[in-house]
Amino acid sequence: QVQLVESGGGLVQAGGSLRLSCAASGRTFSQYVMGWFRQAPGKEREFVAISGNGGVTRYAESVKGRYTISRDDAMRTVFLQMNSLKPEDTAVYYCAASRIFGSAISSYNYWGQGTQVTVSS
Repeated sequence: QVQLVESGGGLVQAGGSLRLSCAASGRTFSQYVMGWFRQAPGKEREFVAISGNGGVTRYAESVKGRYTISRDDAMRTVFLQMNSLKPEDTAVYYCAASRIFGSAISSYNYWGQGTQVTVSS
């Protein structure tokens, strides 16, 4: 079992930055692929970024070059640094864990409760 708790969301102006954190329980954190997803009002949940073993990462095209995912396995924490934020980045951001490297939501077994990110224009 893995429990995930996100933090770091908030209100920011367009062009600003935020850093999200996701703290995980469990002693096998390093074995999991950690992902960030987001869900805007009235829209489906979508992939944002993932971090696998050995530092492998993948990003959605919409955030590439602006977001950076990183992880600290010793701290059992994954981060999402978000720069140059846009109003369309407004969403609830979720942290998730999977044994499979990929962006498919269905492959993620464990989810956090989400943290709200609001970008004002």
